[in-house]
Amino acid sequence: MGYILFMAIKPVILSIAGYDPSSGAGITADVKTAAALGCYAVTCITGLTVQSTQGVFGVEPVRAETVRETLARLDDDFEIAAVRIGMLGTGEVAEVVAEFLRRVGARNVVLDPVLRSSSGADLIDERGFELIRDNFLPLVSLITPNFGEAIALAGANENEFPTSASWEEALPVVRGLASKLHDRGSRGVVVTGGHLPEANDFLSIWESGRTTEEVFYGSRIDSLATHGTGCALATAVTCGLALGRDLPTAVREAKEFVRRAMLAAYTVGKGTGPMNHLFRLEEGT
Repeated sequence: MGYILFMAIKPVILSIAGYDPSSGAGITADVKTAAALGCYAVTCITGLTVQSTQGVFGVEPVRAETVRETLARLDDDFEIAAVRIGMLGTGEVAEVVAEFLRRVGARNVVLDPVLRSSSGADLIDERGFELIRDNFLPLVSLITPNFGEAIALAGANENEFPTSASWEEALPVVRGLASKLHDRGSRGVVVTGGHLPEANDFLSIWESGRTTEEVFYGSRIDSLATHGTGCALATAVTCGLALGRDLPTAVREAKEFVRRAMLAAYTVGKGTGPMNHLFRLEEGT
């Protein structure tokens, strides 16, 4: 007697990012996030890091041609519903990724502009930064910079923006940075709140000649499980888009996912540890 196995089809997301051997951020964390949110992740590693919960101690970029072939093989084999871009490492890799996005007409692309690690290590060279700033934004659906990254990509002076101001004082500044990123071609911008006076994320969408905005209010969580929160937010938004959510809903659900994963974290390592990306599976939800 034969058996027929019926399987639910999970949307495939493509994560283009670096490898974190501590699994708090980057490719391995993206795989966990996708699994928790009902998607299947295929991956293209752009760089290897020597890293633990105590910091980043070294970075070794992957050859651009290896990235090019990996992306081509994955595109040939999978129906990719959404793309998450994290650490790119070098201008050569950034150029290959931009070329890939244009060639395949990639949709639902979320760019997390990883410029440096939280411990201060540079994760992109100058040519790569210029490509992100000048070429990538028109190719993506959403960019998710933190406050410092938004300042850098907008070409503003970091010294002009004190982080001690209240949210009411910070909001016009954040709105202005989002506007500058729209001017550079980005349709959607989320300035994340981890480096702002309050943990509020600001979403701005430019569409059909008008801007719509939404503030996703949050609160600080007293936790050492903060490593990779930016990666998790961007990947969770990517999963939401792959599952058919509109952009505001995908951002709102991603923020809640990160909040709950931080609250469900357990101690890993001796430094700043990861969230519990798989808390949904552990709870059976």
